[in-house]
Amino acid sequence: MAIMEICLIPIGTKETSVSKYVATASKVLESEGVKHKLNPMGTVIEADADKCFEIARKMQEEVFKAGSDRVYTVIKMDDRRDENHDMEYKVKSVEEKM
Repeated sequence: MAIMEICLIPIGTKETSVSKYVATASKVLESEGVKHKLNPMGTVIEADADKCFEIARKMQEEVFKAGSDRVYTVIKMDDRRDENHDMEYKVKSVEEKM
């Protein structure tokens, strides 16, 4: 199981707000049925690594369809193979050490 954070930045729009583009891209996550969590700077997704990349591409396309001329995408991925931990476990592990 991989944990991926994705941040899609629409460029070439006539407005400074990006929330409508984020909302459009987020609809892909609902239709794909993957575990995800929106945060102030992006979205965290839990899925197989190949599925994460597939979803990232679909999310980009939705931002283009919503009217962006360009999409800058930042992806961070943790693809751990020795143990299977979800996003909540990762946060709890750090909090327990604080």
